[in-house]
Amino acid sequence: MKSFLFTLVTLLGVSFSLSAKPLKVYLLVGQSNMQGHAAERTLAHLGMDPKTKPLLKSIQNADGTAKVHDRIWISSIDTSQDSGVKEGKLTVGYGAGGREPKIGPELTFGITMQQHVGEPILIIKTSWGGKSLNTDFRSPSAGPYQFNEGQIENFKKRGQDVAEERKKRAERTGVYYRLMLGHIRKVLGDIKRVYPAYNAKAGYELAGMVWFQGWNDMVDGGTYPMRGQPGSYDAYSKNLAHFIRDVRKDLKAPKLPFVIGVMGAGGPIAKYSPDQMRYAGIHGEFRKAMAAPAKLPEFKGNVTAVFTENYWDNQLSELVDRRGQINAKRRELSKDKSLTRAQRDQTIAEFTAKLFTKKEQAILEASVSNAAYHYLGSAKILTQIGQAFANALAEMN
Repeated sequence: MKSFLFTLVTLLGVSFSLSAKPLKVYLLVGQSNMQGHAAERTLAHLGMDPKTKPLLKSIQNADGTAKVHDRIWISSIDTSQDSGVKEGKLTVGYGAGGREPKIGPELTFGITMQQHVGEPILIIKTSWGGKSLNTDFRSPSAGPYQFNEGQIENFKKRGQDVAEERKKRAERTGVYYRLMLGHIRKVLGDIKRVYPAYNAKAGYELAGMVWFQGWNDMVDGGTYPMRGQPGSYDAYSKNLAHFIRDVRKDLKAPKLPFVIGVMGAGGPIAKYSPDQMRYAGIHGEFRKAMAAPAKLPEFKGNVTAVFTENYWDNQLSELVDRRGQINAKRRELSKDKSLTRAQRDQTIAEFTAKLFTKKEQAILEASVSNAAYHYLGSAKILTQIGQAFANALAEMN
C-alpha cells in the first residue's frame, strides 16, 4: 500500500511539473516617467471620473488602503532604498523614491497584464531619472557616441580639450544599458528570492518589454542640433532600433515583444494652447522618431508604439494653467506693503473662488503632484498609460 501511494504521489508530481507553465516575466525600462512621479494621494482623481473609477477599485480596498496583489511580483530599481532595489508583491509605492509613496506605469501594467494571462507574473523594472538613449542607454550596436561639428566647435570656444571630452563621453556611454542588463540577469538568476513560489522546473519566459523614455533626448540641442525640423531626431530612431536588437540578443530572446511608450506630455499637439504651440515642432518630430522603429519590416508584429498623449488630461492641464493666475496675483499683492497677511489671504481666497468652481478646486487639490513633463504627477494619467502598455503587449501575444 505504501509503495502504491508513493508511486501515485510521484506520478502526480511529475504530471504537475509537466503541466506547470513558465513564469511570464515583463521588463519595464526607461527614465523618470517610467519611474513614476504620481503621488499616492492623486489616486483620488480616478474616483471622480466614471471612466477611470474601475481602475481605482483594482488599486484600492473599500477603505481606501492600497491593495497588495498576491499574484504579481516586482523587483524595481529604487535608489532611495539602501539596497538600491525594492522588491515584493505589487502595490502602491513602486514609483520614484521620495517622501511620499508614488506610482508609475508599473501598477496598472501589472494588474492588467496579470488579468490577461490569468497566472502569476514577475515584473523587473529598471529606470533612472534624467537618462538619455544617445549616451546613457546607448547599446553596443549603436557604436560610440560621435560629437558633431557644432559640439566640437563649442568645446574649442570654451577652451575645453576635445580629446578629454571624448574620453568622458566614452566613459558614460552605455553605462545604464549595462546596469539594466545586470539587474535583469541578477533577478532571473535567483527568481525565488523575489517570488518564493517560483517553479524552477517550469522555468520562465521573457514575455514582453516596455520602453518609456525620451525627455533627455528630446531637449538635447547638442546631440540633435536641428531639433524640431523634419528628420531632426532620426538618430534617435536608429539608436532605438539598435537597442531593441541588442536587448533581444543579450537576453537571448530574439522575438521579445516590445512596446515603445511614445512621450506625450502635453497631450495631442492638435489641442495645444497658443503658448504650447512654440514646442509643437520639437514634440511632433520627436514623437515620430520614437514611434518609427515599430514600422520597420523586421519588427512587424513584435514591436508596437503606444502614444501616451492619448491619456493626457486636458481638463486638468487647463486647470493647472489657470492656477498660474493665482501665483501672479500673489506676486502682485506682495508688492503692496499696506496690506496685512490676513488681507492678502482674503483677497487670494476671493480671487480663487472667482477662478474656479468648488468642483474644479477639488480636482486640482486631488490630482496634481508634479510638473507637466512628469505628466503632472497625475495617477489618473499614469494608470491609464500603464494599462495601455499591458493591453498593447497582450495584443501582440
